[in-house]
Amino acid sequence: MINNKLLRRFDELLCQAVDLEATKQHRQGAMSDGDYVDNDLYLAWKAKAKNLLALACGEQSEHYKAFTSNEKGNYGTNAQILINLKSLIAGAKEDYAGGYCSSARSLIQAEVFDSELDQATELLNSGYHPAAAVIAGVVLETTIRQMCDEEGIVHGKLDKMNSDLTKAGRYNVLVQKQVTALADLRNKAAHGQNDQFSKDDVKNMIAEISRFVAERV
Repeated sequence: MINNKLLRRFDELLCQAVDLEATKQHRQGAMSDGDYVDNDLYLAWKAKAKNLLALACGEQSEHYKAFTSNEKGNYGTNAQILINLKSLIAGAKEDYAGGYCSSARSLIQAEVFDSELDQATELLNSGYHPAAAVIAGVVLETTIRQMCDEEGIVHGKLDKMNSDLTKAGRYNVLVQKQVTALADLRNKAAHGQNDQFSKDDVKNMIAEISRFVAERV
């Protein structure tokens, strides 16, 4: 899923690169003949850009690897290197906006979630629906926490994180209410209130959490 906050960050860093280019000055000397941009701003921009690539594309992506390779700058001034790095960020933005960047972490996390939800389904089919509800609830909360990380939201109680994600525009109020209901069922199972929900309730819970994860991880 494309994160609009990360997409905006690409635009911000590309604009900052243009501003950074405006600081370019020519230096002439035995060790520094050429055009240079403000080095402090340049180092800060590189760190922010590299962090964005890690979040949006993953550290194993070609975009991240190319950026890391080009930033070393064994040859050329920092102004020349900046031109190359800015082009890499622009290319990464295009791929991210088109849905072609899936971080390794996200892919692995999706596989883990699928496995845990399969385990919950097996427990449900074996007659252990309270345990199935607890496991499915863990997947839900882990997904919520991951989304908070992506939005820069501090972890807290599930209700608070759910509300903060809604305020951040990650999903609407209807989804917020759905998450609240699913979390409530998980809490009942975790506290042994098994008479307050049925096997069918847990079956629906697993299906809803599976859809929730598929749409957002």
